[in-house]
Amino acid sequence: MASERGLFSRVPRNKAIGSLFTIAFLIFFSSFLAFSFLFIGRGLLTASSTDNDESSTDSSGKVTDVIKVRTEDFGPLSVKFFKKNNLSASWKFIGQETIADNANSSESTGVASYAKQETSKAKQDEYNEDHSSFLGKPSKLARRQLRGKRRENQTVDLVKQDYEVTVKLENEPIQRSKSVDSAVLGKYSLWRKQNENENSDSNVRTIQDQMIMARVYISLAITKNKLDLAHELQNRLRDSQRSLGEGTTDSHLHRSAPEMMKAMDLVLSKARERLYSCKLVTEKLRAMLQSADEQVRTLKKQSTFLSQLAAKTIPNGLHCLSMRLTIDYYLLPPKSRKFPRSENLENPNLYHYALFSDNVLAASVVVNSTIMNAKDPEKHVFHLVTDKLNFGAMNMWFLLNPPGKATIHVENVDEFKWLNSSYCPVLRQLESAAMKEYYFKAAEGSSNLKYRNPKYLSMLNHLRFYLPQVYPKLDKILFLDDDIVVQKDLTGLWAVNLNGNVNGAVETCGESFHRFDKYLNFSNPHIAKNFDPNACGWAYGMNIFDLKVWKKKDITGIYHKWQNMNEDRVLWKLGTLPPGLMTFYGLTHPLQKSWHVLGLGYNPSVNQSEIQSAAVIHYNGNMKPWLELAMTTYRAYWTKYINYGHPYIRNCKLSE
Repeated sequence: MASERGLFSRVPRNKAIGSLFTIAFLIFFSSFLAFSFLFIGRGLLTASSTDNDESSTDSSGKVTDVIKVRTEDFGPLSVKFFKKNNLSASWKFIGQETIADNANSSESTGVASYAKQETSKAKQDEYNEDHSSFLGKPSKLARRQLRGKRRENQTVDLVKQDYEVTVKLENEPIQRSKSVDSAVLGKYSLWRKQNENENSDSNVRTIQDQMIMARVYISLAITKNKLDLAHELQNRLRDSQRSLGEGTTDSHLHRSAPEMMKAMDLVLSKARERLYSCKLVTEKLRAMLQSADEQVRTLKKQSTFLSQLAAKTIPNGLHCLSMRLTIDYYLLPPKSRKFPRSENLENPNLYHYALFSDNVLAASVVVNSTIMNAKDPEKHVFHLVTDKLNFGAMNMWFLLNPPGKATIHVENVDEFKWLNSSYCPVLRQLESAAMKEYYFKAAEGSSNLKYRNPKYLSMLNHLRFYLPQVYPKLDKILFLDDDIVVQKDLTGLWAVNLNGNVNGAVETCGESFHRFDKYLNFSNPHIAKNFDPNACGWAYGMNIFDLKVWKKKDITGIYHKWQNMNEDRVLWKLGTLPPGLMTFYGLTHPLQKSWHVLGLGYNPSVNQSEIQSAAVIHYNGNMKPWLELAMTTYRAYWTKYINYGHPYIRNCKLSE
């Protein structure tokens, strides 16, 4: 051991340090050579693969081309553009219409997110492809670009579909809002400034709104025990009521109305500060609205009842006229009660009219208007049938006022001995207790109120189904209602070819009229089996009837069959039009509409040109021209055929 220590102890110190440095240098140099060989080997491998794919292009050129293609395909990135559109920079590019632009314009977050994911996925695929074969062939690069474009187009389509759905959803409430009349909703609201005053009743509307809000706050003030405010509101409400009165336009208001409006505004403002609660005001307004609706329904029922009552009652003037004429008729000697030219009554070569009425004045207008517009009055024959109550008055009127050279004859329906309950089913039904109960038991405002008109109980209304029995010697006859006015010569109707049909009438399938399903009960199998619900109806009131074909086809027998089946009113309610539609079904020839214009008794918008060009105008409906509720627009067409200077009319105070 001593010898060994002595050996090392003899080695110089500086030589030992030099040996350590030499060893460290050798280790570092060996490591450097190893890394150099590794790097050079990888470069040689890359160069080798590049030479194998494209021997004519070096590696540095290929890398440049790939970078250029990716830049042109997607465009340079812009952080400013991404921040502006609040979108992710991972899929937003400048220089072309991208998916993000469309997504931003459609404001669809869900689809935008989907588009972003699709684009990111596409870029990741391209990134992987670039690294798997960084220097691919041009064909591979083109396919990669096509795939990217295809993904973009698919995403754009999704965004477009979502945009269309969004627009549709936005447009629906817009269209609904257009259907609401903004002039009605809140135009005169107290809570917003009035910027327009186009209507002449703006102040009237404002006062009405103030009165409504005053009633609301009076109720709230009483509820919250603010009696002083309630008293002040009541005083202002009375002032507004006096100021408004019956006025409907601003010109009707009192001169002090503007000052009262201002005073009411001040009180309402005070009430709003102390009482206003959205929930309470809404509840009160809703309750007032419901109460108003109930009042409107009640008033409509009363109006219906009163209009029906007015339609079926006889005005005092007409009653007076009938009574005076009746008295004078029965004071005449029997020889003076006969009409001239009675030999024309059964002449089939003349123009015959059937008129069934209990209204003397109405019948006179029909006859006068027909004769005044006829080319050959001497060839016209009028067959009037009335009841025994008006028989004397009807005779006396036409004895005093003969229709020129025309022939006229008046008969009493009660003298038709063949018209009895054993032969006529409707007469038997009208005499039954069940029918009387149906007519008169129902309370005011019921649905069958309109059927209580006396005309439904009168055989004059049903006599139209017995024309061959009443006039057995005639071949053709023109039936006229007593609420019509003739404006042109009607002889052309006798020349109309009915093509083997019985009835010639104007069809009523226009906008204001109905088809068979509006008159008949198609839930009944007898109706559903025999009639078309869409068949066109026609008008009673001016009808040309071929009585020869009538007898041949036994029209009265058909009418009896259906009338017997309707004993309990299961086929139709009441009236003569439904059974007429059934009886003459398939046997009615349509006439030109200019022959007969209807609706003057209920429709205020009948075309004036149609009225003036019509041969016959019909006041069908409740507003008959001899009643006070008649529409003044049409009344002049009727009144011009009445001589208001006639002593009887003047004494009974009948006026235009």
